[in-house]
Amino acid sequence: MDNNPLEQLGALGQSIWLDYIRRDLMAGGGLKRLIEEDGLRGMTSNPAIFEKAIVDSRDYDEDIRALALKGEGAEAIYETLTQRDVRNAADEFRPLYDRTDGQDGYVSLEVNPHLAHNTKGTIEEARRLWSALDRPNVLIKVPATAEGLPAITQLTGEGINVNVTLLFGLPRYREVAQAYIAGLEARLARREPVKRIASVASFFISRIDALVDPQLDKLIAQGGPKADLAKAARGQVAVSSAKMAYQVYKEIFGGARFGKLAAQGARAQRLLWASTGTKNPDYSDVKYIEALVGPETVNTAPLKTLDAYRDHGDPKSRLEENIGEARAVLERLSGSGIDLDAVTQKLEDDGVMKFNKPFDKLLAALEQRAPQHGRR
Repeated sequence: MDNNPLEQLGALGQSIWLDYIRRDLMAGGGLKRLIEEDGLRGMTSNPAIFEKAIVDSRDYDEDIRALALKGEGAEAIYETLTQRDVRNAADEFRPLYDRTDGQDGYVSLEVNPHLAHNTKGTIEEARRLWSALDRPNVLIKVPATAEGLPAITQLTGEGINVNVTLLFGLPRYREVAQAYIAGLEARLARREPVKRIASVASFFISRIDALVDPQLDKLIAQGGPKADLAKAARGQVAVSSAKMAYQVYKEIFGGARFGKLAAQGARAQRLLWASTGTKNPDYSDVKYIEALVGPETVNTAPLKTLDAYRDHGDPKSRLEENIGEARAVLERLSGSGIDLDAVTQKLEDDGVMKFNKPFDKLLAALEQRAPQHGRR
């Protein structure tokens, strides 16, 4: 497997994770093979992934029936099924977690997406999930909303591993990194250890191009002075944003403030590239892996994208190439009249809704299935 592009990413300092979870992947040995043969180092989940896994398969029917017979409702069934999958996956990754001294081997579970704008509710649910999962190699996903920021600080201060999700913009990324550091500082002020705490900031990539490109296409079609700026920015905004986010990461986690924490064994909050499956068929199916390979980062990709990269990926450290051009792309976008901050706020709002819908759909499906199973 020496020529496997996925395995080669590790040598370049990037951890490849899987943005997918399903019971048959673990039960059939597929996850173990991905870990052993592809160098897979972690796994992420979200309500949409669980909705597809549970609704589109019969793998969970026996458990649903057993829980329904006990009188459990849809939400309790959902929690039992998802927590069981995450615990099982975490156990598969535990040897890797131990071998890397907690650098990798993590599995993520999200708080109820309806809590995205509820700080208190997010903190309470994250605590409950952390306790229920009872694994050191899990991450609790908390959205990077304004209300999520104090939750990140509080949970980190309590020693709970956090995966900050639904992150799109550079100003918000700065706030997320500072919220994590503030949590570590609070912990250290209480003379509590910071060595074993892990966190990632999940910067969503392809959705940026998916929203911006159509706006740029309109400007190109209109012609005029903005058309050239739009042409030069089309298909480049997402990768350029990620490259600039990495520069912010180096500035913050290479700075004096975090340096005091690092001296006590604290880990940097790694940037994780999420939403890296290509949505535009005109672009390479490995576009959002290829351009963002760099040290101290994570890329979580769906199975289809992992398969494509294994087949024809060309792993090279490109994350810090052409930083000046990346900065220029974002300037061209502004020059064309598109407000990137407004774009990323819309993406955040839409992202919350995109997780609420499959979550509600899954609960509705469980409501329907549970009575059927319960009457058998």
